[in-house]
Amino acid sequence: MKDDSRADRQQQIEEAAYALLEQKGYAGTSMQGIARLARASNETLYSWYGDKQGLFRALVIRNAAEVRAQLEADLAAARPPRDTLTALGPRLLSLLLGNRAVALNRAAAADPSGELGALIGQSGRDSVMPLIVQVLKAARAEGLLHFDDAGAAAGLYLDLLVGDQQIRRVIGRLPAPSEAACQARGAAAVTHLCRLLG
Repeated sequence: MKDDSRADRQQQIEEAAYALLEQKGYAGTSMQGIARLARASNETLYSWYGDKQGLFRALVIRNAAEVRAQLEADLAAARPPRDTLTALGPRLLSLLLGNRAVALNRAAAADPSGELGALIGQSGRDSVMPLIVQVLKAARAEGLLHFDDAGAAAGLYLDLLVGDQQIRRVIGRLPAPSEAACQARGAAAVTHLCRLLG
């Protein structure tokens, strides 16, 4: 199958997975149901993703891919850490508060097995957090920030950036934020971080 045709089919499969996830939750979503809704064969799904966990791991990874790729590029280019954090905030908020992340988190909260929550942690936060730590260490090396525990500093940054917004989105108490709101909150998080750790 050509790369563009495969990408189109993967998009259809993943959209079907999100649709079923919203309707039935993680436990009620099956590979067979996704295949049926996407008009794909079971063989295709198992060949591409391995199993249901593999499919949902791909969803989580794809959801976080843009943020992770930009962080990696900024680190490789030795971009000034404050600039990296300023650009990161809005992208990270858009990711965490977007409809797809909300659907995944709602399903994880309703999944008694804990499988989906573990996947989100491993393939999402756990893959991005070490990159944020690297950015903060670069900021410390420049004298912009002062801290002993880089993990705690990264946790503080995320608390300042996200706060309780992710939870409020998942329980339906907060609408999706505008781009301008994400930009403003991202800038404020960097300012507060520098005041607290500068």
